[in-house]
Amino acid sequence: MSGDDAADGDGPTVTVTTGEVPTDAEAEAELPEEGLGRSGWVLVAAVVVAVLVIPGMVYLWPAGGRVFGATYRTAMLVLPMIPALILGLIAVWSMRDRRR
Repeated sequence: MSGDDAADGDGPTVTVTTGEVPTDAEAEAELPEEGLGRSGWVLVAAVVVAVLVIPGMVYLWPAGGRVFGATYRTAMLVLPMIPALILGLIAVWSMRDRRR
């Protein structure tokens, strides 16, 4: 076997892959959403409520608790349950939303 045989194309075929997506598969792929999307913004709003609004309500409760007839201890027990329930419901909703 001489060097001329390899030049004739009788040698083994070598395939080089670059790791790039073929052009036809690239067109079929879904483009990712820009930004957070609907469920992302709902989650951001729930975290803001959990981190800023509810602690602010607990802080201001001694003044407003007299109106409702509840004590500060009641505020410390009940108000943190609100973001816990909201975040739990959003977690279930976002997982259900992703299955579609």
